[in-house]
Amino acid sequence: MTHDTFITPAARRTAGPRFGRSRRLLALGSAAVLAPALLTACGSGSGTTTTSDGLVQVTVGGGGSIFDTPLQVADANGYFRKQGLKLKFVTLTAATGPSALQSGSVQFYDSSPTAFVSALAKGLPQLAVSTDGLGNPLGLVVSKKFASAHKLTAKTPAAQVAKALAGSTGGSSSANTKAEAGIFLDKYGVDPDKKIKWVSLPSPAADKAAINSGQIDWFVTSEPIPLQIQDSGDGVVVADPLKVTEWGAEEAGYGQLVVTQKSYASAHADVVKKFATAVQQATAYMNTHLKDSNDQTVLKAAQKSLKGVPDGVVQASLQQVDWPTSGAMDADGWKKTMAFLTSLGTLPDGAKVTADDWTNKYLP
Repeated sequence: MTHDTFITPAARRTAGPRFGRSRRLLALGSAAVLAPALLTACGSGSGTTTTSDGLVQVTVGGGGSIFDTPLQVADANGYFRKQGLKLKFVTLTAATGPSALQSGSVQFYDSSPTAFVSALAKGLPQLAVSTDGLGNPLGLVVSKKFASAHKLTAKTPAAQVAKALAGSTGGSSSANTKAEAGIFLDKYGVDPDKKIKWVSLPSPAADKAAINSGQIDWFVTSEPIPLQIQDSGDGVVVADPLKVTEWGAEEAGYGQLVVTQKSYASAHADVVKKFATAVQQATAYMNTHLKDSNDQTVLKAAQKSLKGVPDGVVQASLQQVDWPTSGAMDADGWKKTMAFLTSLGTLPDGAKVTADDWTNKYLP
């Protein structure tokens, strides 16, 4: 996933900057400072701990975003317990996640493709064992004033939206989301470097404040922030993966990955298989039950990571991701994913994914 990591206000106070959406890679050096503290908190390192009721405890790190939902669904539906596992969830960022995984503070990391590929480029021996989300749940939200002046609505065709943005002021809180906006603008002949005035901001929360104050006209970030702004009446979401196909699963590929250390997978193959199985059961459940408006399981699970976000916003955000019935990956999927990431121009030099970096062997 190339999206920013979303952190709720409460999580932000305890976890520090992310997702500021966020979510793009900071220096792994800063993560190394946090890793010892995480290791102390989690205890077992890269080994295993058995609980008093005979379950194997696994610690998994996530970004506090919509992509954490499969983990929460697997826990709520008892899929981990049925596999003999007990989940301990910790909130990490794109900066701290790879380092925490490497130190053994967490056994699994729910990673964006950007974080995973960048970790590989730094020589970290990590392994993707499943995909648990496809595409990028991005939203382009314009201020209410801008929408009114340019007669933009959620149903306005993409080409008309792009042309209306020419000459406007856009907010940017990460290199990735700025590049993702650029993909959309370039498609319709609007040069993002020449036709847009960019204001750099530290986080999606700052983007939100800037659009409310009139400092910027619009910005792009991962849901649920754009839909929250729309829900509060302060803006309109005029582009999403349904309208911008380049952001969606068919063209962008994998949006989120279940990642572990190669050494951990070799030493604890049974645990990795049980974990990947439980997560796949969860995404399959979501694929089916999100179509049922009366099913509250997924909503309640998602709200564990998105505390305080209105029900309707959470439901709409969940619809922006393709939740796979199978976590299996293939060469074509990685080709799409790498083409999308490369187009953003934010990966380290020489970044690549080989057949040794991902596997389906732990999936049922």
